[in-house]
Amino acid sequence: MIDVAGLRVVFPPAVAAVDGVDLAVAPGEFVVILGRSGSGKTTLLRALNRLVEPTAGSVRVAGRAVTGAGAAELRAARRQIGVIFQQFNLVRRASVLDNVLAGRLGYVPSLPSLLGRFPPADRALARECLGRVGLAHLAERRADTLSGGEQQRVAIARALAQAPAVVLADEPTASLDPALTTDIMGILRSINARGLTLVVSQHQLETALAYATRIVGLRRGRVTFDGPPASVTPAVVDAIYGEPR
Repeated sequence: MIDVAGLRVVFPPAVAAVDGVDLAVAPGEFVVILGRSGSGKTTLLRALNRLVEPTAGSVRVAGRAVTGAGAAELRAARRQIGVIFQQFNLVRRASVLDNVLAGRLGYVPSLPSLLGRFPPADRALARECLGRVGLAHLAERRADTLSGGEQQRVAIARALAQAPAVVLADEPTASLDPALTTDIMGILRSINARGLTLVVSQHQLETALAYATRIVGLRRGRVTFDGPPASVTPAVVDAIYGEPR
C-alpha cells in the first residue's frame, strides 16, 4: 500500500530531517511512527504525500507514484491519501458538514465546490462519515463551537470522506487529554478494523503499544526499530528515546 525507498528530506542549511528511510506498509496495517519530538515523524508523514518535497528517494502509495508525479498525477495520488493533522485544520466559521465535504474537493469541479455545491451523493457520504465518528447530530453546528475532541472527530470524518486507501495522522491526540486520546485512538482502531491502512505518528509509547499492529521507531530521521508491539523491549525503547550520545 505504501512503498518508500531511500527517502531523504534535507532542510537548509544541511539538516537531514529524514535520512534514508525505507518503509513498506501492507494493506490493512495500523503502523505507528514512534519517536521523540524532532525525530522526523511529522516530516516523514508530510513527505508521503509531498506536503514536504523529498530531497531524494521515492514514494508510491496505492500503486501511484507520489515522488516525480506531475500536478495531475499528484492530485490523483492525493485522493487516495487522507490526512489528519494535529491541530485539526478545520474552517472554524464553517459548519461541521461543510468541513467534512472538503474531503470531496479532489473529486468535484473547482467552481461548484467553491460555491458549496456538492452532489447529493457527496452530501450523503459526508453525513455517513460523521455518523462513523459519532457526530451526525452536529452536522449543522459551526466548527468553532465544538470541543477539541469533537473537532478532531470532524477531521477524521473529513479524511474518510475522501474514500482514501491510506490515512496519515500526525500526532492526532497531542493536544487532547488522556480520556479524549482513548476516544480518538479507538475511532482510528475501528476504522482500521474495516480494512483501511493507517500510519499514525505518536510520541507516547503507551498509546503506540496499545493500538498499533506495527511500530516503526524513528530517531534523528532514521529507522531504529520496525516490528510488532510485543517486540518492543527496554533496549528498543532506549534506541528510540535514549538521550543523544
